[in-house]
Amino acid sequence: MYRVVIVEDDPMVALLNRTYVERDPRFRVVQTFQDGRAALEWLEQNPAELAVLDVYMPLLTGAELLRELRRRGIGIDAVMVTAANDGATVDTLLKMGVVDYLVKPFTVERFQQALDTFCRHREAVAGETVAQSALDRLFSSAPAGERQIPKGLQESTLEKVRACLRQAPPQGLPSEALSRATGLSAVTVRRYVNYLVERGEAVSTVNYDTGGRPCRLYRAAGGAE
Repeated sequence: MYRVVIVEDDPMVALLNRTYVERDPRFRVVQTFQDGRAALEWLEQNPAELAVLDVYMPLLTGAELLRELRRRGIGIDAVMVTAANDGATVDTLLKMGVVDYLVKPFTVERFQQALDTFCRHREAVAGETVAQSALDRLFSSAPAGERQIPKGLQESTLEKVRACLRQAPPQGLPSEALSRATGLSAVTVRRYVNYLVERGEAVSTVNYDTGGRPCRLYRAAGGAE
């Protein structure tokens, strides 16, 4: 499970960010801060994989915090969630390697897309070598909802299956359970999850401890082991 810190001086926005993060079982919010300096001091002593950052904050801005984290070699990724949309600020933060940039106000779907982007990034670089297909998925310029999908598959159904996989337990779920949860036939579910496995968005494993025929289990990719 990925550990997340939220750095946001507006308590209502911080609560909203926390709610959105914790909808996804791959993530756990470990700390929330109202200024960048407190976040920096904590991150020097404690591990986390993702920071959800505002730009306009007291003591240290989000950009100053991220720059200081990079200078000190603290390897945490960042998703910017901010009202700052001037070109200079956006350009500076993108050059500092933020995973995604959300301008307030945003939808829960757009926030989820940022979390998925982070997971794809982590999954792509998890091994000793990185496959070209993983890099292609990582650097695709098209938003998730606009990527070309095979004929016969529907993006709305694909998103329904994705959402179900994100809620799956760490060991995964069989296609029959996914079928019940989504209201789709088992055959349809297997088509969609096999496609997501091919894309690297889902992981397929085989459970031999069933007392009978082995069972294939599926879960969303990217969760920390």
